[in-house]
Amino acid sequence: MALQCGIVGLPNVGKSTLFNSLSNAKAQAANFPFCTIEPNVGVITVPDPRLEALALIVKPQNVQPNTIEIVDIAGLVKGASKGEGLGNQFLGNIRDTDAIIHVVRCFDDPNVIHVDGSVDQVRDKEIIDFELGLKDLESVDKRRQKVEKLLKTDKTAQKTFEVLTKVKSHLESGKSVRSLDLSDSELEEIAELHLLTIKPVLYLANVEEDAVLNGNEHTKKLADSIKDENAEMLIVSAKIESEIAEIMDQEERKDYLGMYGLTEPGINRLIRSAYKLLNLITYFTAGVKEVRAWPIHRGDKAPQAAGVIHTDFEKGFIRAEVIAYDDYIKYQTEAACREVGKLMVEGKDYLVKDGDVMHFRFNV
Repeated sequence: MALQCGIVGLPNVGKSTLFNSLSNAKAQAANFPFCTIEPNVGVITVPDPRLEALALIVKPQNVQPNTIEIVDIAGLVKGASKGEGLGNQFLGNIRDTDAIIHVVRCFDDPNVIHVDGSVDQVRDKEIIDFELGLKDLESVDKRRQKVEKLLKTDKTAQKTFEVLTKVKSHLESGKSVRSLDLSDSELEEIAELHLLTIKPVLYLANVEEDAVLNGNEHTKKLADSIKDENAEMLIVSAKIESEIAEIMDQEERKDYLGMYGLTEPGINRLIRSAYKLLNLITYFTAGVKEVRAWPIHRGDKAPQAAGVIHTDFEKGFIRAEVIAYDDYIKYQTEAACREVGKLMVEGKDYLVKDGDVMHFRFNV
């Protein structure tokens, strides 16, 4: 269940620079539009001090953290749906992602070309929103036309057609699908379309170095424009992040961050924001072969958590042996936790908590 995020934005807003610093994939970054042509894919290791603490106790053969896969596509421009710039053909590369990271330029620099000639974060955001909406409308229209042909012969097609019509009307009004009130059954009807505007969005406001702590007038305008979207916004400096990515020594990193009043790289804040956006938590498995972090949705029960490891674990679930993270750290071993009654045996209705250390029993 590796989390996948797709990066979108206009050309020259800092997408590829941020991608490089986040994933160390070294995608090409340059001061001209459409530098990225083929999609770049990188994998970020999710830092979690709890995993490190468990590994120090268990001393496993392998430590496996959570990861986030980042997909960086070519910058979009106004009219991309009609073939402007490089068009919108690359949007297909982020259809299967869990969330969208929308990078917005919030800095003034005459030496960095803006594709529209001036910095206007609200206009820039709306251009991307419009292009994503048009791509979704294209998908909905194609599906709706196919379903319409089945209405006379397939009674189940009526519900699908009604949902598609509802979504089509909403998109035509210029609104994202995530702002449309849809029931679970209605969401199932359109799930296979992997619509872009239904995905949760994290806005990354890319600022100059001295605005990374408190933002600037650009970030205030962007924040105001998204206040009704139920989205996350994060202020970062692509330049700081790219320089931090080059510093290997931890003390030097700490000193560099301190120069700007920061205590951690933007990647850590990005990951926390992504987890919050997607309502994710982490549980752990800990054994001599491997200590591993597993991402699940808040509210998942024990069988669902087991299914993240393997579908057979969920199908044949019998019980889960659970130790709270703090108890594991306090008593140091599974045996010690068992002796003091801190190892709990839970059934199918157990709601997994963030940080739980779990071991599953199941039938093959």
